[in-house]
Amino acid sequence: MTLPLPQKLRIAVFNRTFSPMGGGAERYSIALVEQLAARHDMHVFAQEIDHQWPGVTYHKVSAPLRKPRWINQLWFATATWWATRRGFDVVHSHENTWHGEVQTVHVMPVKYSLFQGRHGARRVLRWIKVVTSPRLLAYLGLERARYAARPGRQVVVASESLRPIMASSYPGSASITSVVTPGITMPELPVSTAGKGEARARLGLPAEGTCLLFVGNDYRKKGLEALLQAMAQLPGDNVLAVVGNPAHITEFRAVAEKLKLGVRVFFLGALKDVAPAYEAADILVHPTFEDTFAMVVLEAMAHGLPVVVSGPKYCGISGLLRQGVNALMLGDPKDAGELAQVLGDLLVRPGLRQTLSEGAVAFASNYQWREIALQQESLYFSAVAARAGSRRR
Repeated sequence: MTLPLPQKLRIAVFNRTFSPMGGGAERYSIALVEQLAARHDMHVFAQEIDHQWPGVTYHKVSAPLRKPRWINQLWFATATWWATRRGFDVVHSHENTWHGEVQTVHVMPVKYSLFQGRHGARRVLRWIKVVTSPRLLAYLGLERARYAARPGRQVVVASESLRPIMASSYPGSASITSVVTPGITMPELPVSTAGKGEARARLGLPAEGTCLLFVGNDYRKKGLEALLQAMAQLPGDNVLAVVGNPAHITEFRAVAEKLKLGVRVFFLGALKDVAPAYEAADILVHPTFEDTFAMVVLEAMAHGLPVVVSGPKYCGISGLLRQGVNALMLGDPKDAGELAQVLGDLLVRPGLRQTLSEGAVAFASNYQWREIALQQESLYFSAVAARAGSRRR
């Protein structure tokens, strides 16, 4: 059934990088824009743009000083405020900016990272660090303005696990916070043997053997070192494909060489389309130390991959998963021994892999972008209505 078109809104979307190679937060933003472009007048404001979509207008934001990053963040916030202060029904920011009715949070608040668990003298010392750091003052100032309650303001978090963290850091935002998870577009399944072979050939991966997949731009935070250490304990016919920011390849290739994994680890760099990597792989491994959701896990599950992922303490999506039904979750992602044991067990149990694959597809099918986009759209209309109501009072 075709949904009736609602009132058409003129919407501005902020992302410093609007490219599918940017990471999960960028792909989240891109997917929403694509889904809503046929229903609304979408305008993207970004410093880097690698995307084209019918019905979307792109506005290049200047970047006179990329580093230090905090100065560029202030510049971007100011430039986008100036460009969108009039003429838009809704401004939707995925960045740390004060301007915007809808503010989507993809990472832990800076305030939480700085002060969580610190009391007494440790908290005083942390405040001294803040007041003597223009960088931290800038980030905290932007963040405080971003999450301040005002007519029409909507704060969106990517997972339920992030909601209490936001509430503890910025209590005033609790009543205006909603959860809109990432989504996926279900691929055509299953991937045939020939299709898997073609994907491997295209990426330069071995035709035979089990292929583990790691996807993440921050190799350290996403746990690649522990995964490499675990790989050294697995049989030699298993290989690892690494997708993500090429800036870290030299460092982690040296780690792989030291572990004598040189011929078993394939660094593919950033891929504009990650789908071939999912098609080529047999298992996704995501031993992240910190992820508010982990869109990569959902994408892999949509492709029918069994996933091994950090538990809910470290990864937002894991709070929605069921151990042994649609995923295997790690108690400590830094423990290479635990990771090797979990992977070793999975590799010799084809029945478990099949169970996880089927459970993954069933789970992912509940998070499709067309429904997620309608959730986001309803928040746009709520913001417009609340702002209009405040003007009448």
